[in-house]
Amino acid sequence: MEKILIIDDSFVQAAQLKTILESDYDITIAQTAEDGLGYVNRQTFSLILLDVVMPGMDGFTLLKKLQEEIVTRSIPVILITSLSDVESEERGLILGAVDYITKPLNPLIVRARVNTHIKLYSYRRQVEEQSKTDQLTGIANRREHDHYSIVKWKEAARLQVPLSICMFDIDNFKAYNDTFGHPAGDKVIAGVARTISSFMQRSTDFVARYGGEEFVAFVLGGTAKEVFEHLKIIRRAVENLHMRHDPAVANWVTVSVGGVTVFPDRTNSYDAYLKIADTMLYDAKRFGKNRVVWANEKMEQWSEK
Repeated sequence: MEKILIIDDSFVQAAQLKTILESDYDITIAQTAEDGLGYVNRQTFSLILLDVVMPGMDGFTLLKKLQEEIVTRSIPVILITSLSDVESEERGLILGAVDYITKPLNPLIVRARVNTHIKLYSYRRQVEEQSKTDQLTGIANRREHDHYSIVKWKEAARLQVPLSICMFDIDNFKAYNDTFGHPAGDKVIAGVARTISSFMQRSTDFVARYGGEEFVAFVLGGTAKEVFEHLKIIRRAVENLHMRHDPAVANWVTVSVGGVTVFPDRTNSYDAYLKIADTMLYDAKRFGKNRVVWANEKMEQWSEK
């Protein structure tokens, strides 16, 4: 059941909206803008019904805050207002509202407009889900990585926990394609992606195909040592798939892994540490491939072999 958040300081009006919609939707009520912000940061909603006139932070101010955050800007917002002047409607639409419902509430109008925007949001989510998934492997693609890296970086900074950025590259992949052909190479990419994903099952883990035969993963929490050991297990798991290679190059398909563990804050940036992870990956290749090379929180380098 789709979830709707009603933000309205009038308990009577919020209750009326809930009565109109609760047979079709899961309804949550917040009676202040601050409580509404708390709810959207903890839960996922398909629509927000927002009263314009509220004490303290009004609906326009809250709408602006919602539009400024990556996590909440995609949630459609319908403004509830008794204001009928064109300037107020224009202001709300400019700030990002998708529609208006005016008071007094008409149940038929409320249901019709809510149903329309819930359907549009559901359709948009389906399209977005397809657009952020790599079609070959079924994991996240580069576009989703670019979005999720910002989310995870901010989350780690807020929680004051370490974030580990991991980069994987399939060793000697051009030689594999040259020997066995691109369809076989696609199967190798898909197999490696499945293996990496199978070890990244926590809700705070993330893995994406970064491009070609390269993958990026995030691990939120955990020490550098713990993540380093975990990545060695994944590296061995790929080797143990025993996907045959050209004997002149290697016995089996393997991966090299590089990464870094960092405590994100306002003084550093994700892109800078992604470059460090890439440097560790380069060193893993340079040191002989099929190994993990890691930079800990103090920027000390560890090599598996």
